[in-house]
Amino acid sequence: MTTAAIRERLYDYIRVADDKKVKAIYALLEDQVIPAVDWSEDEDFVAELNERVRRYEAGIDRSYTWGELEASIEELKKKRAAK
Repeated sequence: MTTAAIRERLYDYIRVADDKKVKAIYALLEDQVIPAVDWSEDEDFVAELNERVRRYEAGIDRSYTWGELEASIEELKKKRAAK
């Protein structure tokens, strides 16, 4: 059975399992469940984001549109293929 099939069966089982079984499954996996991180509470991360915005707005750093990025990748592919 593939991993995708196993996941699907587990999703289906958990959706209909009674509370006792769901709690038992969670107890087995509790130490492996990664808690959600609230990035807005990370002062260093928020400071880094603010600094990046400041540099962008001051014209120090440049940003790129999705189209510019795609064009750049295509140009790199052409250069690599020409070698």
